[in-house]
Amino acid sequence: MKKLNLFFLSILLSSIVPILAFAQQQGDPLLQVPLGVQSYSFRNHWENGVEATLDIIQELGFKELEGGAPKGMSAEEFVKLCKERGISIPSTGTGFEALEADPQQVADKAKALGAKYVMVAWIPHDGDFTKANADRAIKAFNEGGKVLAENGIIFKYHVHGYEFQPYQKGTLFDYMVENTDPTYVSFQMDVMWTHFGGADPVALLKKYGDRWVSLHLKDLRKGAPKDMTGLTGPENDVVLGTGELDLPGILRESNKIGIKHMFLEDESDEELENLPKSIAYLKSLKY
Repeated sequence: MKKLNLFFLSILLSSIVPILAFAQQQGDPLLQVPLGVQSYSFRNHWENGVEATLDIIQELGFKELEGGAPKGMSAEEFVKLCKERGISIPSTGTGFEALEADPQQVADKAKALGAKYVMVAWIPHDGDFTKANADRAIKAFNEGGKVLAENGIIFKYHVHGYEFQPYQKGTLFDYMVENTDPTYVSFQMDVMWTHFGGADPVALLKKYGDRWVSLHLKDLRKGAPKDMTGLTGPENDVVLGTGELDLPGILRESNKIGIKHMFLEDESDEELENLPKSIAYLKSLKY
């Protein structure tokens, strides 16, 4: 009888342990990195006062900012104002032509901000994005990314949705990933634009793993028309969790592959109303 009881006890314990582990995991937040924000979210505010805008960013609880010094302010002064508010600048942006023409100058500007990453968000093209456009980008990214790497900076291309034009057995985005040097070229997934262009953010995170180094978090209004233009109206940018994106799935996969930077970006015309709601949604997500 004693042996029988021990047998059933061992069975019981073996079933309880995973349940307890699952229960403990259920309490862990899905957002496991410092919450960042893209400076474009405050495009309507910078001209009204840099310090006042940074105060808003601080009050919202953001610890990381992706951006650069607003027009008329030096990088040094902007960094000082950010530091006073506990805000770091891990990532900044540059134009495609600037990277193509003078990557060393791009690197110098990034270093002045203390940024570890430089992001390009748009590849020039007319109408549909073509292989010729992709080839130009591949050359600029490989060459510019090498210069940035020599300066201790990681280059990343921000996916905008038009790259998912069919090509051979995949898309032009697949072609770009396959033909850029992972030593010099990484990628930033804008989850809304990825979805908008017809791709699956979770599947792409799984497919390309550590080629992804950061995210732009945003959501698309349910039922909004989608295409490969990389353009849509501000009314289609909605509070996180109220649109079409599988944000819990995206965060789970991002955590698995080790993404360290996530920047909330709000392109609506109600950013000050929507950002607190999006933040609250992100913080509510648990395993």
